[in-house]
Amino acid sequence: MVQSEGRIFSGKDVAIHNSRESCWIIVHGKVYDVTEFLDDHPGGSKIILKYAGKDATREYEPIHPPDAITTNLPPEKHLGSVDLATVEKVIVQITDEEKARQQRVDARPSLDAILNLHDFEAVAKLVMPDKAWAYYSSAADDEITLRENHAAYHRIWFRPRIMRDVTKVDFSTTIFGQKTSMPIYITATALGKLGHPDGELNLTRAAAKHGVVQMIPTLASCAFDEIVDAAQPGQPQWMQLYVNMDRNATRRVVQHAEKRGIKALFITVDAPQLGRREKDMRQKYDAEDPAEQARTGGDVDRTQGAARAISSFIDPGLCWKDLAWFKSITNMPLILKGVQCWEDALEAYDQKLAGVVLSNHGGRQLDFARSGIEILVEVVTKLKEKRGITFPNDKFLLFVDGGVRRATDVLKAVALGATAVGIGRPFLYSFSAYGTEGVEKALQILKDEFEMNMRLLGAPTLKDVVPSMVDASNVHSHIVSVPGDNLYNNNYESLPLARLKELKSKL
Repeated sequence: MVQSEGRIFSGKDVAIHNSRESCWIIVHGKVYDVTEFLDDHPGGSKIILKYAGKDATREYEPIHPPDAITTNLPPEKHLGSVDLATVEKVIVQITDEEKARQQRVDARPSLDAILNLHDFEAVAKLVMPDKAWAYYSSAADDEITLRENHAAYHRIWFRPRIMRDVTKVDFSTTIFGQKTSMPIYITATALGKLGHPDGELNLTRAAAKHGVVQMIPTLASCAFDEIVDAAQPGQPQWMQLYVNMDRNATRRVVQHAEKRGIKALFITVDAPQLGRREKDMRQKYDAEDPAEQARTGGDVDRTQGAARAISSFIDPGLCWKDLAWFKSITNMPLILKGVQCWEDALEAYDQKLAGVVLSNHGGRQLDFARSGIEILVEVVTKLKEKRGITFPNDKFLLFVDGGVRRATDVLKAVALGATAVGIGRPFLYSFSAYGTEGVEKALQILKDEFEMNMRLLGAPTLKDVVPSMVDASNVHSHIVSVPGDNLYNNNYESLPLARLKELKSKL
């Protein structure tokens, strides 16, 4: 029987609906009938059934935007509210491991002691919950591309100029008509609340303070409107889009974003299927005891991590012919995010798109995909050869992301023709360890590095950061590991191998 939307239930009313045949859950004080949704849930039915008849808010929040359940469930399944005072609390056992983690949080170094972006990663690794660290840090297969993204910048060397007046240096730029204080942007990364309760809002606040662009992810933990509402007047924001198999759903998302003032749409094109991210997969949900397994059933493939659980809607059929449809539904500049060779960059140019992001998805998709900075060198060379265009170019912008940890990395990309560089994980680590103040500190570190390095390069403005200032002749010399790069390797966590189950005593 469909209940009135305005009805107030007691905890006991909800608790009896705790089975596959009748499954109700509580989220943010509201009661939902998810019985018919169990088999459609991207993360499988098991995790929902664990909270059948209970308050699922704690599990729901880190990996769902607040409006996910109201958007995906039909109105008649929104049953009403619950008197939270009558709801039996889900007992959360604080393990010895969690107590130790909290002690490490209390022992964090002060922000004054953080000198570079590597420091944030080192601290975050020690203080984040295992599940969050696994999701943020994981990459595809053997994680060769993850390491290559960073190592590729080490194969590019500077050719500084001297005797130039660098009393004042200006590293601001304009992208899509919007001023930004640095040639960087905060690129889209999912599930911000895994690292901090405020999730992506940490990035929005810090971006406003430092005058840089934030790219809002499709799979944010915070609701899209919540992130836009948190922005300051005139603060530029872009949107990253995973294209839904339901094109009407995609249309609604895109047009709503444009209505809310989003300045550019970055369509992700490198994820027809998510890569195999084994660190994340090892953090799978395991039922705690045989009785729990019997109650929830064994129908779910528990080898899937958080990434797969939230991404089943992505359309693997996305292709070039779809771009005409995108042009018909929005006037926002369209950029393809995840271009990995010059041929596809040329096709995007010929299709009159606004630009491309040369990216391998942070090493999280196809292992042994090349780094964005290497692809940049190839694209600039080939598009000049094929179409006679030079970069930077206001009509077709080249962006790069992946592996950036220093302003010098960004300056190398700018010298080689990039308009701006996307930075993702370092900002996740900074807010996971220190909240909004961590992101603000990270941005200030980058500003200080830009000022110093532009002086040392002999470049008063970004226009003075030109190709002759770098030697990229070795960028195509691939390597698999960098034994001497201890600063990075100390932060890189080797892939864990399969482990024995905990041995149980026969006594």
